[in-house]
Amino acid sequence: MAMALDLPHPGQPRAARLRPWLVALLLAAALLSVGSGAAGVSLHGVLGDLLSGQGISARDKVVLLDIRLPRLAMGILVGAGLAVAGAVMQGLFRNPLADPGIVGVGAGAGLGAVAAIVLGGLLPGALVATFGQYLVPVAAFLGAWGATLLLYRVASRGGRTSVAVLLLAGIALAAMAGALTGVLTYLADDRQLRDLTFWGMGSLAGASWLRLVAGAALIAPALVLAPRLARGLDALALGEAAAAHMGTDIERLKRHSVLVVAALAGAAVALAGGIGFVGIVVPHLLRLLAGPGHRRLLVDAALLGAALLVLADLVARRVVVPAELPIGIVTAVLGAPVFLWILLRRRGFGGL
Repeated sequence: MAMALDLPHPGQPRAARLRPWLVALLLAAALLSVGSGAAGVSLHGVLGDLLSGQGISARDKVVLLDIRLPRLAMGILVGAGLAVAGAVMQGLFRNPLADPGIVGVGAGAGLGAVAAIVLGGLLPGALVATFGQYLVPVAAFLGAWGATLLLYRVASRGGRTSVAVLLLAGIALAAMAGALTGVLTYLADDRQLRDLTFWGMGSLAGASWLRLVAGAALIAPALVLAPRLARGLDALALGEAAAAHMGTDIERLKRHSVLVVAALAGAAVALAGGIGFVGIVVPHLLRLLAGPGHRRLLVDAALLGAALLVLADLVARRVVVPAELPIGIVTAVLGAPVFLWILLRRRGFGGL
């Protein structure tokens, strides 16, 4: 029975053809992102200067190397992390409507960030000076991991973890975190409210090489580990009893899946704020295009999630130049119609 998971299925040729298109889409999105912006520095112009022997001006070098490239890299990292986290959650819960927010990871990160923004003035000056501009991302990540550890503690008993309890406890923890976030928002002043609003809708504007390295230290290992969960998630689709008979360590699979999702979603939210729809739409769309096998799905989700977030950031930067829209608004505007189309294509909830 275990060998059946490795047999070819009708969707595999189509999946193999899809991968080059995803890579091409990501490369095209990256070139557009690097070559576009309010500063008026174009990739074509920079290449022309290099070929003519003039070299890059100091201004162009700052725009490209210190602003656009770290922003592009962060968009790729965050988009891939959110999409893979969504794919793992959907496989774990065997539900195509699942996303990282369903277990309270996003709500925990949001509570940590809001607490840092509203209560940061009450912290010791030495602590604030140590973290500086990274206080909010660090608090968001700690909030995400705190929610994850509490959730896993509640859902585990006798060495076994119930997926149903994990889901219900996640909803309860998200509600509690949302209530506490509401209290802190009520206490915030006008400046803090503006910060809360902008952070809650997501943005890559704070991208820097230092923040990127910190985020990559968490997201990159989780992205590498995620495909190793593919075989177990494929087996779990047949039910826990069948997966156990195939030799899958169910409890280890659940534990590793939750930790991977917490690392990916927690770090992504810490870096870019609240960005919705990437984690739920991307894996669901890929299942329609290339089939449910997680070995391909997790890699393709990373590529498509990265490409879509880079394109969404490009739209956010170009719509209201010289200002920029929060990227969460763009992903919602683009993702909601796609999600509705998917639901209608499946003829309502019964077809899911």
